[in-house]
Amino acid sequence: MIETLADPRAAGDLARDALTLDADAAEALVARLAAPPPGRRWTALATPDLDGVVFASISDRQAAAGHLDLLAVRPAARERGLGRALVGAAEDWLRAEGAETASFAANPPCYAWPGIDVRYTPALCLARSLGYERYDIACNMTVDLSRDFSSGADEAALAGKGITVHAAPPGERAEVAEFVRREWHGGWAWEAEQAAGCHYATRDGRIIAFASWGSRPLWFGPMGTAEAGRGLGVGRVLLRRCLAEQAAAGLATAQVGWVDPIHFYAKAVGARVERVFWLYRRALGAHQEVS
Repeated sequence: MIETLADPRAAGDLARDALTLDADAAEALVARLAAPPPGRRWTALATPDLDGVVFASISDRQAAAGHLDLLAVRPAARERGLGRALVGAAEDWLRAEGAETASFAANPPCYAWPGIDVRYTPALCLARSLGYERYDIACNMTVDLSRDFSSGADEAALAGKGITVHAAPPGERAEVAEFVRREWHGGWAWEAEQAAGCHYATRDGRIIAFASWGSRPLWFGPMGTAEAGRGLGVGRVLLRRCLAEQAAAGLATAQVGWVDPIHFYAKAVGARVERVFWLYRRALGAHQEVS
């Protein structure tokens, strides 16, 4: 029997046991999903003995799109149908909340991964067996933080074009968040506000670009440059400033999450593709068992 988990953070130990590729970050991922931004309906469902858990959510901005944010089953409890039961319970909840589809894919800005890491083979097999179809591919890139990320010369060149770069400490990001919200969407603005570090560039007193890191400890992003600032080298400078801070914080590597474009990060800081995710989705009709 699957039931609502009264304290979702209690699933941290289970996630650490089940998510073998992400054990160090598992508890933080659970805590993140249990404290999403406004505008999201969500639930955590678990087996009575807490051998398995699933987080599901719907964002107000896409009320018909349901998401399976995290599914974890302890290794010792596998091959007992718990994954299928948890997904079925999550689909029932999503259906009752008005969702028309369910996805093993990220529900930004608060998510564990873009989709299913291809190295979690049992999860891929489960999704396929339940009738989910792959509809997209995403990747993360890894950056070696032992590199030199100094940007003084590039910042001087930008200054010659009337562009200055600034750090935005926590609690002093209202203007940056409004710029991000206006140019892109509120999800990125929320991530920038939550981030450990944030930098931005201005020209003629107006913000034209931003970059952030640490909304997930090892992750860089999000980052964006308004059309008026593109092609000037602003993004490269902001990226390097963020990575230098991550290195100073004691990190050996950083992940660029859900990368686009790959070639920019590869050229700018030698990033390499290291994690690949498959995104799965299926329509939710009336409840039915999938053989």
